[in-house]
Amino acid sequence: MADPELTVTRNDELHRYEIRVDDVLGGFTEFEEIEPGTLRFPHTVTDPAFRGKGLGSVLVAAAMQDVASRGETVVPLCPFVRRYLRENEVEHLRVAWPPESGGGGV
Repeated sequence: MADPELTVTRNDELHRYEIRVDDVLGGFTEFEEIEPGTLRFPHTVTDPAFRGKGLGSVLVAAAMQDVASRGETVVPLCPFVRRYLRENEVEHLRVAWPPESGGGGV
């Protein structure tokens, strides 16, 4: 059996990045534009059927890379996004750590 195809896309209409496993929505990370060029990431969801397969990390990695390529700034409110950013460097990504996140430079 072939590995499933994973694709991550930005869905501006629903204000989220989505990951698809083949053609099935496997999860998403929501964003809110709090000012032009600044996106707050409050929540990430993975479908229970796909948990434990690393989809969340693939999703957030692709979302952060896309945000960096657009020159936007991330405000990581979601615990999963915060943890990802603390553990992984995303080249050219600007992060505005909220005071309650414990921050720590990335």
